[in-house]
Amino acid sequence: MTLPMDDEHAALFTVGQVADMLHVQQAFLRRIDDHQVVSPRRSAGGQRRYSRYEIGRIQQVVGMVGEGLTLPAIRRIFELQHELARVTRERDELARRLNELGGANAGTGAATVSS
Repeated sequence: MTLPMDDEHAALFTVGQVADMLHVQQAFLRRIDDHQVVSPRRSAGGQRRYSRYEIGRIQQVVGMVGEGLTLPAIRRIFELQHELARVTRERDELARRLNELGGANAGTGAATVSS
């Protein structure tokens, strides 16, 4: 049986709880949501609810703000990290397919491409 606490993406924590955990102001959490840096889910009543994953992202944001980065810059960094991860997955999938084709062509004497 899997519990909600086992899922790092389960939205379980309130703004107040996260602010207390990370020693930040609730207004800071609202501001990073307004800037779409970390956007928590909403409860049925419209209250922000954060997951463990989002709390980890907020910890990263706090560190980056401490280094002098702006929220728009941090959002862009997160976007680029996401894009890099997507491109890396695509590359890995293409390499896997190429490898499969190379193995299939080896028996027919067809040339294979190597890098």
